[in-house]
Amino acid sequence: MLLLAASIVAALSIGSAGFPFVKVWHILLHQLPWVSKAAVEWTPLEEAIIVQVRLSRIMLAVLVGACLALAGAGFQGVLRNPLADPYTLGVASGSSLGAAFIILFGLQGIIGLWSIPAVAFATGMITMLAVFWLARSEGQMGIETLILSGVVLQAFLSAFVSYMVSLSQGVINEILFWLMGSLSKRNWSHVSMLAPFVIGSLPVLIYYARALNLFTLGERQAAHMGVHVERTKLIVLVFSTLLTAAAVSVAGVIGFVGLVVPHIVRLLVGPDYRLIIPLSAIGGGLYVLWADTLARMLMSPKEIQLGIITAFIGAPFFAYLLKRRKTGLKGG
Repeated sequence: MLLLAASIVAALSIGSAGFPFVKVWHILLHQLPWVSKAAVEWTPLEEAIIVQVRLSRIMLAVLVGACLALAGAGFQGVLRNPLADPYTLGVASGSSLGAAFIILFGLQGIIGLWSIPAVAFATGMITMLAVFWLARSEGQMGIETLILSGVVLQAFLSAFVSYMVSLSQGVINEILFWLMGSLSKRNWSHVSMLAPFVIGSLPVLIYYARALNLFTLGERQAAHMGVHVERTKLIVLVFSTLLTAAAVSVAGVIGFVGLVVPHIVRLLVGPDYRLIIPLSAIGGGLYVLWADTLARMLMSPKEIQLGIITAFIGAPFFAYLLKRRKTGLKGG
């Protein structure tokens, strides 16, 4: 938490308009109601840049990272697969389909600012329900069937998204930029939208951390030790999917966060999900925060899409995990 707080202040100081750490701290403290409002040493423009522009974007980066990392930890625990991530069940493709549809037909103004997030979230949840419907058989969801259902729907919906991109002319850049993920042009309203998902889902996933630990022994053994297997899988998958759909609906498709962060946490603290879940939320916030800072600064004043940065970092790490897993399997 201290590292996250220090990173937030450091990121606030980094930008095309640089600010000293001391000034950033003073501006932040000045916002607190119980702090005396003495004579300020900064302009209203500087305060607006820190509070309205940078701080809102940084808090959104922390929340998006927490959503995706928590979802990754949940998927990896339920599917008992360390290579699972929030996009395993095709939720991202479903959200992308809804957003691409809205952008392609120029319907962004239906309900104002929330048009794209609302539709993307709705189509992501519909995708989740479709995957559960395909995977469920006689009241149960087999892990292999669940993964295969997600892969099939993801491929099917991705084809639709590609078709929409091919149809678009004047809005092709807008669709592609959304598909690559970005936190630009976001504000405090997006933060207020995403915060309840993190606040509501984190205690639920922590509550089921012990059951996820028992899942590593196998579903049958977990059931013998008192775990309601099907209910646990359904609840953890639903909340993990909610987190994924919420993050994608606000920030677009940002890959590898849910894969990389839980793995790093697992390497640091071990396989106990009572530690992995809360630390993944903090680690995800750190990861996306610094990735977004790099996206803002590497080619300043131009901005790189956030999804490109996370892919540059996450893809080599994913290759390393695959190689490590293959070596471990060969070693017995």
